[in-house]
Amino acid sequence: MPYYRSVGEVPRKRHTQFRQPDGSLYAEELMGQEGFSSDSSLLYHRHAPTAILAADEFTPPAFTRAPNLPLKPRHLRTHKLGTGGSDPILGRQYLLANDDVRIGYVLADRPSPLFRDATGDHCLYVESGTLRVESPFGVLDAVAGDYVVIPTSTIHRLVPTGDQPVRLLAVEASGHIGPPKRYLSVRGQFLEHSPYCERDVRGPDAPLLVDGEEVEVLVRHRSRAAGPGGSGAAWTRHTYAHHPFDVVGWDGHLYPWAFSIHDFEPITGRIHQPPPVHQTFQGPNFVICSFVPRKVDYHPQSIPVPYNHHNVDSDEMLFYTGGNYEARRGSGIEQGSISLHPSGFTHGPQPGAAERSIGADYFDELAVMVDTFRPLNLCDAASSCEDEGYAWTWARSV
Repeated sequence: MPYYRSVGEVPRKRHTQFRQPDGSLYAEELMGQEGFSSDSSLLYHRHAPTAILAADEFTPPAFTRAPNLPLKPRHLRTHKLGTGGSDPILGRQYLLANDDVRIGYVLADRPSPLFRDATGDHCLYVESGTLRVESPFGVLDAVAGDYVVIPTSTIHRLVPTGDQPVRLLAVEASGHIGPPKRYLSVRGQFLEHSPYCERDVRGPDAPLLVDGEEVEVLVRHRSRAAGPGGSGAAWTRHTYAHHPFDVVGWDGHLYPWAFSIHDFEPITGRIHQPPPVHQTFQGPNFVICSFVPRKVDYHPQSIPVPYNHHNVDSDEMLFYTGGNYEARRGSGIEQGSISLHPSGFTHGPQPGAAERSIGADYFDELAVMVDTFRPLNLCDAASSCEDEGYAWTWARSV
């Protein structure tokens, strides 16, 4: 994260004596990216964070990846994927993936196990329901419309709250996810042209202390051989001597954080603005964009819906999460739909949409887009919820 936070009790100087009430030292843990050369946080544990009692191989739910063959646009209806009975981590059904990112969806109604992903950051989007994110940094509460970014190797547990299951879109990276660099100063402050800023970002604000012994944590980690948990990954179950949620204080720039899509301030213009104005995050070889309700083009001869376009270097995935997506009206797109428009295919508005949009001054739409710079493969769950007729919808008028 681009700014500093301090939570709980920390000593005045780093790496100096900090003692517990019984006189013993708290155990320091420096959690940092890129060795010692990037963002980090310093955590103070009641027990040694290194003390594990056992390590066993773990087999997660398996999924496979297959090329998008024959090459065509796809429409996935995520609301056909299940009726609950899952946890937000092991219950994820993977839809699209490449070596940089995995995109999954889950309808969850029970807490997850403790989990650490040592292969990359996660960006979760809450479509509906409420969620509590627990970690050694504290608690983050998330509601519909929230993005939650969980840094690499953060032990965490996801707990659905409220009366209804939570629906989550999960974007799992092979590296780090953060605000686009062009939004930040050289010292990490959000710049004036950024569509969101520090005031919009939430982080844990109090320690979370949980007692426990012989506590299991599932770990996804890098491996030379591809495993069932994704390309180049394997899983291990560690048994910790003490519960990892024993941090009395921490400070730094690295921690789980949340941001609401409703706090994204859209950038508009006299003529149609391209997707980079909607960019919200960047990851390794992919970007995440937010399409929110906004005033649209105000040139007297403008055409508010997008023009036909062919992004020759990227696949485009769009998750429709609210409102009405005017450009694809009549194509079968609905709440919870995911469209995949691959490189090698020119896509654009539904026939007739350009003419219908003339004179519109406002679009009430909500969508999350992931553009990848390597082709996205189809995972098992994609075939179980695909609208097989979607590819031909441009060939008919509505």
